[in-house]
Amino acid sequence: MNETERAVADAHRHEWAFVLAATARVTGDFDLAEECVQDAYIAALDAWARDGVPRKPGAWLTQTARRKALDLLRRDKVFRAKMPLLVEPDPGGADVNLTDPDDIPDEIPDDRLRLVFTCCHPALAREAQVALTLRLVCGVTTPDIARAFLVSEPTMAARITRAKKKITAARIPYRVPVAADLPERLDAVLSVIHLLYTTGHTAPSGAGLVRTDLVDRAVALTRMLLALMPDEPEVRGLLALLLLTDARRASRTDARGRLVVLEDQDRSLWDRRAIAEGRDLAVAAFRTGRAGRYALQAAIASLHAVADSPATTDWRQIVALYGLLLKIWPSPVVALNRAVAVAMVDGPAAALEEVDLLATDERLAGYHYLPAVRADLLRRLKRHEEAAGAYRAAIALADNEAERKFLESRLAEVVDSP
Repeated sequence: MNETERAVADAHRHEWAFVLAATARVTGDFDLAEECVQDAYIAALDAWARDGVPRKPGAWLTQTARRKALDLLRRDKVFRAKMPLLVEPDPGGADVNLTDPDDIPDEIPDDRLRLVFTCCHPALAREAQVALTLRLVCGVTTPDIARAFLVSEPTMAARITRAKKKITAARIPYRVPVAADLPERLDAVLSVIHLLYTTGHTAPSGAGLVRTDLVDRAVALTRMLLALMPDEPEVRGLLALLLLTDARRASRTDARGRLVVLEDQDRSLWDRRAIAEGRDLAVAAFRTGRAGRYALQAAIASLHAVADSPATTDWRQIVALYGLLLKIWPSPVVALNRAVAVAMVDGPAAALEEVDLLATDERLAGYHYLPAVRADLLRRLKRHEEAAGAYRAAIALADNEAERKFLESRLAEVVDSP
């Protein structure tokens, strides 16, 4: 890969969401916007090789993509005007706005948040909202989104395509809804930002454990959302959760990029400023008396953050908080996390019983953390042969290289143990 190709690849990773969102404002059509943005990246390969990489690659790509979009829209408008007998106009269609999109007033001066709200329209199914946002706003690949939903890549590609077509067919406007419409979309918006964060916190695939661009984007979007809706406790709760969890980023891998589990992390590397801000936000969310699933998760993360070691962590309180969380969010993933905490309170045998019950839940059939947790419990019980089988099952399902190497190292330990 030469210098130009590396620059384009880096711009794709970091600027895709900005460029697509800005182009979508012009087109009002996601398929057309994607086509123009892809063309802009292709054009960059030649232009940047000839003229050098621009000082602001994102601005160059945005200008190129929007210019292509405006050209296509003008061409289509002229064609329809000159060929009325061959092309029937859509009587319900909205007029194409060919003015400079920067001249259009908006409540939120960030195209990414605007695109999140568009994707979280109530006309779309919740899974479609999440998948479409990850693809368009986050630039997450369709295979990685499919892994997150535990479905095949063709199935996920079809869902995303249907969602984009429904936005176009239903003429869902590309804008932040008015204040009265925000509450009905808030839960979906929080869900997609949370999943964006978790996708970056532990990348579904690839060599690195963390995708910092996605993590930082999720935090930035949540801060913008809090500025938009400062009185919503769950927005505070989500921001608290993200800050408290991301505060451990520097300690999650060693100098060679290998995964370091929570019990072995160097807590002196944790970001104390982020922890302090996260705790304040979590407390403020609880004081409203309307704390939901994000505030509860933030409370759990806070208990981890303030503990000096795994031994001094208030595991009983964490188990209790997971119990409350399960009542309002009956997720098998939450139940699995609770089982991990149970192991610290009542021992690995008690936790193993709960994990074995979860193994019957079809939703976790392809979830590699289930056999990984089971393997760790069996390892701690010194049932090494069974642990080895569980580690092999987890390795077969893991697509992130850092996680897979960690599981392989644990497998080697139990295989070599008497």
